[in-house]
Amino acid sequence: MGTLYQPLESTIQELKVTIHDTSLVFPSEKTQKKPMFLSNIDQVLNFDVQTLHFFPANSEFPPEIVTEKLRNALSKVLVPYDFLAGRLKMNHQIGRLEIDCNAEGAVFVVASSELTLKEIGDLVYPNPGFKQLVTQSIDHLEKDDKPLCIIQVTSFKCGGFAMGTSTNHITFDGTSYKIFLQNLASQAFDDKPLAIVPCNDRSLLAARSPPRVDFPHPELLKLEVPIGEELNPTVFETLQEELVFKIFKLNSSDISSLKDKAKDENAPHAKVTSFNTVTAHVWKCKALSFDVENNSERISTVLFAVDIRPRLNPPLPKSYTGNAVLTSYASATCHELEEWPFSKIVATVSKGAMRMTDEYARSAIDWGEFYKGFPNGEFLISSWWRLGFSEVEYPWGKPKYSCPVISHRKDIILFFPNIDDGISSNNDGVNILVALPAKQMEKFESYFHKFLLA
Repeated sequence: MGTLYQPLESTIQELKVTIHDTSLVFPSEKTQKKPMFLSNIDQVLNFDVQTLHFFPANSEFPPEIVTEKLRNALSKVLVPYDFLAGRLKMNHQIGRLEIDCNAEGAVFVVASSELTLKEIGDLVYPNPGFKQLVTQSIDHLEKDDKPLCIIQVTSFKCGGFAMGTSTNHITFDGTSYKIFLQNLASQAFDDKPLAIVPCNDRSLLAARSPPRVDFPHPELLKLEVPIGEELNPTVFETLQEELVFKIFKLNSSDISSLKDKAKDENAPHAKVTSFNTVTAHVWKCKALSFDVENNSERISTVLFAVDIRPRLNPPLPKSYTGNAVLTSYASATCHELEEWPFSKIVATVSKGAMRMTDEYARSAIDWGEFYKGFPNGEFLISSWWRLGFSEVEYPWGKPKYSCPVISHRKDIILFFPNIDDGISSNNDGVNILVALPAKQMEKFESYFHKFLLA
């Protein structure tokens, strides 16, 4: 039960990538120049997110054809996504970041690798070399002219290719990024309309006037700095530390076993979902592996994102393009996590998610009028598990695999999916990337397997 993920093939970190062309892509039609309001959730997410989408060779769509189709599709989607061709600016009069929708363009990069997809090795296993497949910055541009979206298409010797995107997190959360991909893919066809018309009205998540904080928000760290003052805030403090990383793999049978253990007649309202049960299992292992004295009395807090679109009253449109996730949390002492039945730990995670009502979400947004709302806890679960990027249908087919470009952080544990190999037990499973100091990792690994068998 539960295994360490081992790469199927050896991974090559030098991908021998050559950049052939870098250009700006502009909206295919004239767009209105205007400032775009950014919510308090958007304001604190000013960092870039890199994502990769690997496609196998398709004889009807060689890389040069794909490249032109994607370039044209990007130009088309920059009309409904006009902010993506804009630039991030500080409005000093109100002390807030906003997007200047000025049609300055997104960046499109054409590259090639001397390798085949097979030679690159296992796509699921995090490879530092994957960073070569995403252009993260354009050196010759001024800081104020930094694009919000960069797409790099890298062709491989076999005819397959990778589409790497770098987008400022202010532009999208996971849900709205998938919708962007669906729209990009739709415009790569010759005669398809947008898959989903995006809702760009971010004032839907504006703070109330006057702001009203009705709940304590221990999941948020108070930094009394005017919102938006720093252009590059970080979510967590990054400490230079020697970390080892491992990937723990749970298949559908492992998850079903955890869910069976989590069922409790005394907690009928607890949602025994796959996410809640895996989060509870990881939380217990992480908390108990902490290498400090008197760890049993220490309070451990796990953080995780909750999509507030359906939780607001009235609900946000599903097509809302901005960031509509807030941090929820579950807390317990390490002694409680060790002694509680697993069902109670899952119920505690479930309670954390259910806490995110319309009233609580509005209170958290209003809280951001006074402070920068950075997540405040022991560690954050970042889940790419069910985002479904590899389900997007392009003219040349679906991606073989989609994944983030990963940096190892001990305060962030990543959930990400398997490659779709046609075996449902694998497809329904999850990979869990953990980075910890060596001594702590030994304990985590021991607990991970022990608690699965308990």
